[in-house]
Amino acid sequence: MGESVGGVPPVKVATFDCYGTLIDWEGGAAAFLYDLARRNGDFDPGPGRQLRERWEQIQFEAIQEEYRTYSEVLSDSLRAWVGERGYRWNTREGEALESAMQAWQPFADTIPALTRAKEAGLRLVIISNTDRHIMEQTLRQLSPLTFDAVVVAEDVRSYKPDTTAFTRALAHAGARPEEILHVAFGFEYDIAPAQEVGMQTAWVNRHRERPPGGQRPDYEWRDLWDLAEYAERQASA
Repeated sequence: MGESVGGVPPVKVATFDCYGTLIDWEGGAAAFLYDLARRNGDFDPGPGRQLRERWEQIQFEAIQEEYRTYSEVLSDSLRAWVGERGYRWNTREGEALESAMQAWQPFADTIPALTRAKEAGLRLVIISNTDRHIMEQTLRQLSPLTFDAVVVAEDVRSYKPDTTAFTRALAHAGARPEEILHVAFGFEYDIAPAQEVGMQTAWVNRHRERPPGGQRPDYEWRDLWDLAEYAERQASA
């Protein structure tokens, strides 16, 4: 890999949030919730993005509580969302959301960009708020891309933004925190805790949003092609 620049050591490992960064979580969740609303006779439920954002707020509150499997978190948070909107709850909806999540697709840039980054010498690690059996299906969606390690919430019995999963990833990475670049679309779940453990951070800002509060990542990228270019520049330095 390349030499250190400006006193910052070269990156040896890129860690990733999965759902929302590599997988189109936002689009998949919005479509699922919109369809659920219409199945309940609500033909004007509002924009899918707003439906998803409210459900995600409920889910974020749920993961602050005592650890439960992500399957349980999915079902419980969806049930709360359904109740809030006055829809009828059926346990099959929770099962349907879990099945849908396992089928959500990577962004178009994910596999080719990460393949280039890996070919340029970066090791790739996933850090994700999910269960192992859900991640196994998602890894099939990401094939033929492979990862050097995968850490999920089930492994450490806690959810990001708690730093436990990041600490576990450090143990797998074989690199110092400052030699690791955490790549993610979310600040609250990812950028802040990665910075807390000493990792470099890259914000994938696909929607051209403003960063929240006073937080600043080390890098802000439009998409994952920027990661590929970063890795190739570093390798040739």
